[in-house]
Amino acid sequence: MDPLTQNHWKRWMDYSDLDSDLKQELHSLHGEELESAFYRYLDFGTAGMRGLIGPGTNRMNRYTVRRTTEGLARYLESGTNRERERGVVIAFDSRLKSPQFAEEAAAVLATHGIRVHLFPSLRPTPFLSFAVRHLEAAAGIMITASHNPAAYNGYKMYGEDGAQMPSHKMEAILRNIEAIQDELTIPVLSPEEGRAQGWIETLGETVDQAYMEHLLRLSLRGKREANQALQVVFTPLHGTGNLPVRHVLEKLGYTGLYIVPEQEHPDPAFSTVATPNPEEPAAFARALEYARKREADLVLATDPDADRLGIRVKSRSGDYLPFNGNQIGALLLYYLLTERKQQGTLPSNGVIVQSLVTSDLGRSIAHSFGVAVDEVLTGFKYIAEKIAEYESDRRYQFLFGYEESGGYLLDGFVRDKDAIQAAMLICEAAAHYKERGLTLDEVLHRLYEEHGWYRETLASFTFSGKAGQERMTAIMDRLRHRPPKRIGGLAVRKQKDYIQGLDGFPPTQMLKYILEDGSWIAVRPSGTEPKIKLYLNTVGPSETTAQNKLNRIQKDMHDWLEA
Repeated sequence: MDPLTQNHWKRWMDYSDLDSDLKQELHSLHGEELESAFYRYLDFGTAGMRGLIGPGTNRMNRYTVRRTTEGLARYLESGTNRERERGVVIAFDSRLKSPQFAEEAAAVLATHGIRVHLFPSLRPTPFLSFAVRHLEAAAGIMITASHNPAAYNGYKMYGEDGAQMPSHKMEAILRNIEAIQDELTIPVLSPEEGRAQGWIETLGETVDQAYMEHLLRLSLRGKREANQALQVVFTPLHGTGNLPVRHVLEKLGYTGLYIVPEQEHPDPAFSTVATPNPEEPAAFARALEYARKREADLVLATDPDADRLGIRVKSRSGDYLPFNGNQIGALLLYYLLTERKQQGTLPSNGVIVQSLVTSDLGRSIAHSFGVAVDEVLTGFKYIAEKIAEYESDRRYQFLFGYEESGGYLLDGFVRDKDAIQAAMLICEAAAHYKERGLTLDEVLHRLYEEHGWYRETLASFTFSGKAGQERMTAIMDRLRHRPPKRIGGLAVRKQKDYIQGLDGFPPTQMLKYILEDGSWIAVRPSGTEPKIKLYLNTVGPSETTAQNKLNRIQKDMHDWLEA
């Protein structure tokens, strides 16, 4: 055990007021597990802070939450009294200890005389983003680990525009956090004291109602008879999506909506799934059972904080086809642009925003409508920054933003990915095309015929603990300094290294290889999990050509990374 790890561990062992449950767990830690819990402080990544729940500086617990919130409180104190009065909105999802962590954050802010607007029960991440803007708060906190397994929780921090805290502000907050000597002894009121002193207020239903009013205005076709004919099975995967998704769909007349009963209600253990991630095929197992019984046209799944959407689509043959995030994004984009063009509301300066690791199919669709495309680094906060930029200089009008990982945004009244917006629009598209005698996979097939057969996949390699972090670093260094010359039988035409900033993007840990035929591979460490992510994208004149090419590239990269 190195000296820093030993110092962290000893402080916790010697702290007499440590929570009894954490103390009991602490005494059970040994070897690599103990070192992993204390070798560093839990990191902030591209989407905040996530970690295993348990004792330690590298774990999610009340002391980690207090430390992070103390850094935010000191930052807000350095501003004006107005920022303290505007306060901080706090929301939480269905995960283990989420309500308690939200209360801890509220109590720390109250100790500093900062007003807190606390949601009374679980809410989706998009509601938090909206509430910050709607209430004109100075900041927001969302307690969630998104789609991670049940053993995790996390903490997202939002700026006054409802987007995840921008980098320049986050740097100042992180300096405050790093200046804290001991997270165990941070002074804090009890939540009851914070309420009694008037610093912590519980939000009513007006914020929820305002969000729904904005959302319903985004519908391009409204409540139509065709909506009644669409049969939809929806699973919120034990998370926050249940009430808002069913509310908006019922408002728009989707009488064929059915909620998976075993996954309808919040469950911190996510007991019916291995992981509550709508990108994972296994997450759809229960929903597909009901879909087959009910002959549903469309199956929807949202992750625990309802910022990601996954779907399965019934084909003409009756099979339920998986659509990845790129394909869902392409369908949403095509429907959105088609409808707005027909209705005469497609602006001449429209723009969509996608991440650097998102398929080029969306770019081709946008350009066919005369719509510009902007690219950003991975992380929805960068899409939010672009929206703010367009609002400021009026150069473009934002139409749609998305990432390959199942995050979509139709309108800037929310400044983070919003699965509720996406669920509404994909149902509307499915109902519209069903009325015309088309399934969604047939629409996608037409898009491939017009724009080229795009194939993409994501492979993740997990590296746990301190040794895993060291191996991730070594792999990225090897890729950077000794890259492959050929991948999948194709020459590497160009290597792009973003670590020092490139093409106008700020520095980030990502490599991208452009192959001789335009296919590409991107490699980056996850900002929220101990993983290296490998993004592969090919295009060809036929489905078989593109898929075979993808298979060869994937095999070569897998062999290279495992070597």
